[in-house]
Amino acid sequence: MRIFVAIVGSLLFGLTVANILKTLVIPGGYITKTARTIDHGVSFIYHMASGFRPNYEDKNALLTSQPAAVLFVQLSTWGIIFLLSTSMLLFPVVPNFGAAIREAGASLMTLGFVATNRPWATFVDFTAAFTGMILVALQIAYLPTLYAAYNKRETEVTLLVARAGRPAWGPEVLRRSRLGIVADELPIIYLAWERWSAQVAESHVSYPILLRFRSPGFATSWITSLMAVLDAAAIHLSLAPSDAPMQARLCLQMGFSALRQIARSLRIPYDPDPLPTNPISISLSEFAETVEMLRIVGFPIERSVEDAYRHFQGWRVNYEAIVFRLCYEIDALPAPWSGPRRWKNLDVDFPKFKNRTPENPSGS
Repeated sequence: MRIFVAIVGSLLFGLTVANILKTLVIPGGYITKTARTIDHGVSFIYHMASGFRPNYEDKNALLTSQPAAVLFVQLSTWGIIFLLSTSMLLFPVVPNFGAAIREAGASLMTLGFVATNRPWATFVDFTAAFTGMILVALQIAYLPTLYAAYNKRETEVTLLVARAGRPAWGPEVLRRSRLGIVADELPIIYLAWERWSAQVAESHVSYPILLRFRSPGFATSWITSLMAVLDAAAIHLSLAPSDAPMQARLCLQMGFSALRQIARSLRIPYDPDPLPTNPISISLSEFAETVEMLRIVGFPIERSVEDAYRHFQGWRVNYEAIVFRLCYEIDALPAPWSGPRRWKNLDVDFPKFKNRTPENPSGS
């Protein structure tokens, strides 16, 4: 019986090592069942707790600590499994299972205050001590990698505030290009976000916990910022195809390609080849209001509202569903055109940018 327990313990130990390697060492976008279960469990607790917060700003403040909680529970889970599996390995050569747990704990923590003077026990003790040190070292090395990717992601998100408002909104990018920001900057913005999308696809597929890291400040979000840039590029190509730079099309293609890579890693279903006539959440009347807003500031308009809407619809079907699902899953900022959220009545007022000048102080 004790030999059977040791065999089960060795299998459990090996599976845990493989789990850690897939999570912390081997990039590839594979989310283990352990990591998925921990994420779902911690998310459930946070969703329950945030339901008692009265407004989005308070909810966001609470959710900011969620990634740290996931990492702590993940490390604790691995430690407990190693403790259990090492105890099972020691069980054949110690008096009882309580003694096995005590010796396994002392070995994993590299304390060494308990040891059984038998060859098998010595081998297990050394293996446990080595495993405990490596586990902590890997977790410590893992954190700088996460924060480096996070900081790289948030640089463009922060820069977008001056160009897209807070919260970010696609039409506002185009509107401000005719007010406080020169139109020549649009190709630069599209190019920057094309590269940003490629970087985020690589980092967030390799380290899915980054999806839970929230942007600084409650009025910004990496996913709604990406959607804003994609919407801006789609509207630009739809309204003024001859004025839209090549970078707009490339930004869109890289953007929804990145979203699809993330969706695959999270097992989020999506249509890989949607019809351009598929319905979207933005109505023709909403689009017409946007076109009128852009017309007022002198944005070039080459197509009728109806014709431009069909082209915009054909672009947005490629990314809308995935963005909506991600926004819902991570409880992103309820920005305009970003879909439903877990909680109702959480709309954030969209601040309009006013072009104030000495001649027109009110900006009206």
